[in-house]
Amino acid sequence: VSKTNPFWNELSASNPFVHDIAASNRNENNKYLSVLKEKPYLFSKVSSNRDSLASSGDELDIDCLLRKTSARRSGRSKSVSDFLDIIDNRRFNPCKTIPQKTIPSDITCLQNDREAYKMAWLNHRQLTRSCLDLEAMSHSPGWAQTQATDIHIVCKLNHEGGSVHLPDSDINVHIPVGHVLPGEVQEVGLRAILNPPSSFNNELSSTVSPLIELTLSNLNTKEAIFLEVKVAAQVKNDPLSQVMSDIVCFFSFNKEGPFKKLGNCYTYQDTVQVKLTDLSHVMYAVIAVQANKLQPPATNVWDYVHRTVSVGIYVFAVFGHNYIPGKLTICDIKKGGKNMPPVVFQLWGKHTFLLEKPQDLNISLVSCDPDFEVKMEDQSKNIKEEELKTGEMVRHQFLFSMLGCREMHFFVFRVQIKVLRSSQVMQFHVTTPDPAPKLSGIITRPKHLQKRKEIKSAPLFLIPTVKYPKFQDKILNVNTYGVALKTVLRQNKIDYLLEYFKGDTIALLGEDKVKAIGQTKIKEWYVGVLRKKVGLVHCKNIKVISKEQAMDTTDSELTTRSLVEQIVLPFKKLTYIYSVVLSTVSESVYDWRALSDVLGYSHMSLDDFNEAHGNKESDRVAHVVKRLKEDCHANKKKRLFLYELIIALLKIDCQGLVARLTQDTIILTSAVKLGKYWRELAEKLARLTKQQIEAYEVPHQGKSGAVALEMMWKPAYDFLYTWAAHYGDSYRDVLQDLQSALDKMKNPVTKQWRELTGTLILVNCMEVLRASAFSKIEEEE
Repeated sequence: VSKTNPFWNELSASNPFVHDIAASNRNENNKYLSVLKEKPYLFSKVSSNRDSLASSGDELDIDCLLRKTSARRSGRSKSVSDFLDIIDNRRFNPCKTIPQKTIPSDITCLQNDREAYKMAWLNHRQLTRSCLDLEAMSHSPGWAQTQATDIHIVCKLNHEGGSVHLPDSDINVHIPVGHVLPGEVQEVGLRAILNPPSSFNNELSSTVSPLIELTLSNLNTKEAIFLEVKVAAQVKNDPLSQVMSDIVCFFSFNKEGPFKKLGNCYTYQDTVQVKLTDLSHVMYAVIAVQANKLQPPATNVWDYVHRTVSVGIYVFAVFGHNYIPGKLTICDIKKGGKNMPPVVFQLWGKHTFLLEKPQDLNISLVSCDPDFEVKMEDQSKNIKEEELKTGEMVRHQFLFSMLGCREMHFFVFRVQIKVLRSSQVMQFHVTTPDPAPKLSGIITRPKHLQKRKEIKSAPLFLIPTVKYPKFQDKILNVNTYGVALKTVLRQNKIDYLLEYFKGDTIALLGEDKVKAIGQTKIKEWYVGVLRKKVGLVHCKNIKVISKEQAMDTTDSELTTRSLVEQIVLPFKKLTYIYSVVLSTVSESVYDWRALSDVLGYSHMSLDDFNEAHGNKESDRVAHVVKRLKEDCHANKKKRLFLYELIIALLKIDCQGLVARLTQDTIILTSAVKLGKYWRELAEKLARLTKQQIEAYEVPHQGKSGAVALEMMWKPAYDFLYTWAAHYGDSYRDVLQDLQSALDKMKNPVTKQWRELTGTLILVNCMEVLRASAFSKIEEEE
């Protein structure tokens, strides 16, 4: 720091906060930006460690699944923006490359002029001066930073050339060897402007990159430079699309234009490389997809390309390109009719999805944590087709409320994007950062405000309690039986498949058939009961008879309690997200006492709930679920949370809720089990093209341009969720079609992983369970 600030000694003497900043900067890795020693046509990527997932047991840690733990910032406000940038550079290391000789910044013009240095620093600081309430900021997780956030990078390169990469993007500039003379340097600046020129967005054209600003300090050059950008579109492979459309680059020396189309443009799939020969100190480039003309049924250039749209969660922001900055500055915030200072939002999460054509979208956010909720008026918002056509960033604000008087903590919320004119649905989860530390040491409230207790008014109305039926443990009422035509005994036992002797009478729990793989082949099965065990019996191996024709049914009797305990066995091995389960159950169960009784907490009373648990029924249900989680966690060897919870829900006849949880956990577990083989499944289930498969993988690609194996479950989950959403409430069809598709793969995971088959048994037993376990007479009362 002392090398870049000639007045460091005086500054540190007058600012007590500078010492710890200086101490944090004694890392030699941050001294200067280094240079890539690469050929200009090679891709320039920065490797990064991504969160991984390798768990398919009883519980999946939400930290491992969704959250990227961010470095904790100090709550103390640092006034010098440069020092905060130094700390950020250490954290992100945007140019961690092959080290070469570097040239220090030229500050000789400021060495002996204190006023000039002061003015330069103040100009840099100007946009970051803010009157934000620091106490409010400490309770707002992950946003309201006060340093400058215009994302750009500047590198100095010598005669040997190199590459410059813009952080958080797929934008690179390649400088060839001999670009400048030996002994001279080239200072290359790279910046992305989120909103591209509107003139390139119409029916025949659509921008697929941000507006890129490129600056050069030295025009005494001998070699051209190369701009390389990964764009948000790829021309379809059919002959008509290949002829009618093209991805082109427009170039200008001014931000406002005029722009001209460049001829030296090479495209490979979704990567564009442009040779720039006409150089200037400041240049602007933007990539667009253009159509020569529209041939019916095409109505827009989007009809000729696979077009992706990206979503960034700061506020909710939609981009028409792949560049989603790590920080977003919002300048048009108003409060009480007055303009507020610019506020910087930190990126919480992002998602990219394939959109066939510009059309109206519906955005909804739902908190997965009962401690937080989205305000009613902000739960759902629409984005118009015309807004997407402009190519500009579209943003919406969703306001969350913290319920009760608990401490602020990170939480998970679900983002759902629906295409209003079709059944296409996209969903992803976002975990907020940890809240900033309290600033009580800096900002103190008046004592009379600290001591004042909150007075809560009584609720204006009471929600009527839903009466749940009482579970009855009795013998199942079975109307159909099957007589075994042959003996089936397996040397290698297979989960969920029955074994029987010729002549055995097997109780059939319904006449619906299940399609699933056996030892080697896919067969049709009935769900049956024999010798107190529930499982599948091959349809061809039995003769179906009525209850009156059955001679001896003693071996095929089963109680409702035993049935529930057996059909829920798959949940002992399914992967789930605790916060999602907690949210789903608390929203769908309307009587905490009914749930607590079947879980064995009949001793609980209203006195067990304090103010922190809230007055809403959903808060009390959430408390009961949390209590179960804690008890199961304390005795992991004997108790499993999801298994016991599903049993309890079946005992209060919440079959719709159980079906929803079953589908959610099966989709997540299948994604984890499949890994990279999800591509084969996508081809079988939805006949996805390679381009469509790549569109699912784009949001999860690392700096190398590929999805790490341990992260492959993420695109798999995105695909399976979108695919399942087309079925609506037909959860049984979702499970059956998924089973059939997995069974038909080259190396079926279902040969060893039988839990999906187990859940098919569960959903096929729900009707007979309800008919036997819940008395209609009691329900009428």
